[in-house]
Amino acid sequence: MIRPSSSETVVVLVHGAWHSALHWAATQRALARHGVAGVAVDLPGCGLDAPVPTGFYRPGQPGITSERSRLGDLAPQDGVDAVLTALVDVRTRYRNVVLVAHSAGGGPATAAAEQAPELVDRVVYLSAFVPAGRPRFQDYIEAPENSSAAKLPMLGDPAALGAFRINPLSPDETEVDLIRQAFLNDLPATASDSWRQFLTPDHPFASFTTPVPVTPDNWRRVARTFVRLTEDRALPIAVQDLMVAEADRFAPDTPVQVRSLPGGHSPFATRPAELATLLATTALQRTPR
Repeated sequence: MIRPSSSETVVVLVHGAWHSALHWAATQRALARHGVAGVAVDLPGCGLDAPVPTGFYRPGQPGITSERSRLGDLAPQDGVDAVLTALVDVRTRYRNVVLVAHSAGGGPATAAAEQAPELVDRVVYLSAFVPAGRPRFQDYIEAPENSSAAKLPMLGDPAALGAFRINPLSPDETEVDLIRQAFLNDLPATASDSWRQFLTPDHPFASFTTPVPVTPDNWRRVARTFVRLTEDRALPIAVQDLMVAEADRFAPDTPVQVRSLPGGHSPFATRPAELATLLATTALQRTPR
């Protein structure tokens, strides 16, 4: 067992649904103060060039409930490939590679570690989907343990649209508040609502509904940490604990390490310094070789 140094450690950050690499910026700056590099990945269809419905920014948002998403043809492997590309790049320069996934990002992060476990030393699930027990994120979203989750106001028929679509720019204050309660319930009441300008409306339908296969042998090759977000309303603590328990039944000889962080679903937005301290501490602990 050896303890990696900060100079040889990189944290690769994978965002969740409707988010982007932009959301990690404050956490990356805070990681740098710990001497730890941070690389944020934009999953396909996300980021500054994310395709949105043609009426999204127009008055009245025409067609927003019916226009098929340009993300509808994305396959889950496209997201996995984006993560693998980042991992291949950083592995050439860093000895200790820690892959951090938030929320729905747990799917492509887990698949990347399954397909190339030699590229990753640890996966950290930040209130993220852990597919070891149930292979589809939808399986946990529909679980009784998730019944208290804040209900996002979805538009249209996701299967027909090819995407789970929300409207962060909605003129309906109730609709916007439901989105805020899911992602940012601990955001101070006095904070600006500019947060919603950084969310994209579409998330690929296949991401939630396609199984993510994992094998016990490859699961055991990579250390795993789950960070519980104790006031999370998007993925309540009961379903977070369910995913960990089922992962441990899947591979009982290599249990998932569990840490907790107070607050809601988006600590990268509300508590980036605290999150960075936890991630740096986790990344620099002794790792098996």
